[in-house]
Amino acid sequence: MSDARTPAQIEADIVRRREQLAETLDEIGVRVHPKTIVGDAKAKVASQVDQAKGRALDAVQRACADVRGKFVADDGSPRLERLLPVAAVVVGLVGLLAVSSRKRKG
Repeated sequence: MSDARTPAQIEADIVRRREQLAETLDEIGVRVHPKTIVGDAKAKVASQVDQAKGRALDAVQRACADVRGKFVADDGSPRLERLLPVAAVVVGLVGLLAVSSRKRKG
């Protein structure tokens, strides 16, 4: 099997392949450049932070909805049978803190 290409065709093929190789080498140079590597790393970290922030926000929203569901009925009215004991505990703790604060002062 002999190559039926003319010398001009072979030369054109060589030129085309050199151009392709030059483009490939340029692309590799860009990929391994420190600024590119740092930029890619920053983008990856930023993406991971955004994902973590989104997951945290979802978790907080679910927790708030759960707490709200415990103290507020579906119609929006407060569930006094759950709120009153919590309010009593809070008032008791504030009272204890006030008494202990007075004892320290004088």
